[in-house]
Amino acid sequence: MVVADLAEGTSTRNAVRQLWPEIDWIQDLQLRERVTATWALALKRSALKPDDLNRIPFTLLVANCPITFMEHKRCVVHIARSSALAMQEFMGRALPIDLDVVIAGAILADVGKLLEYELGPDGKARQSERGEALRHPFTGVALALECGVPDSVCHIIAAHAAEGDLVKRTTEAFIVHHADFMAFQPFKNPKNIQLR
Repeated sequence: MVVADLAEGTSTRNAVRQLWPEIDWIQDLQLRERVTATWALALKRSALKPDDLNRIPFTLLVANCPITFMEHKRCVVHIARSSALAMQEFMGRALPIDLDVVIAGAILADVGKLLEYELGPDGKARQSERGEALRHPFTGVALALECGVPDSVCHIIAAHAAEGDLVKRTTEAFIVHHADFMAFQPFKNPKNIQLR
């Protein structure tokens, strides 16, 4: 590896850490590293830059979506973690939950959107050619597997969206799936949206 590659890798990893302070919630240091590496790889292969994630809409399915990609994603992680903690407190004796898997899965659920989205000539987010062929759950799993992310987390990436309705979700995958939809479905009703 040349010095320029090392510098690029360091700056990309620093960008990931700035985007995702929640990565520090992952107690397993190896898993934390693999989540960071997956995001760094996605950024390296993406047409999007880290700053773009703080301004593009989190979905292309809501016209004039007022919430950015990172606002949505970080909200999902917070909802998922809080839900998992509540479930552990009240149902943990019968329903074990791996909190690290929940957090890692929530952070990685939409990492594939970095390959699904691009900026058009007008500077607005649009679906890329790859995104038309492969939705983000597929590209997200491919990125995560390449970085050694365990199957339990890859299952969440694969099952968090509608594609997951065809599989038996783990408890952790149900938590992330519902957290994601809690932070998405209200925007499908324009009456719910208040612009400031």
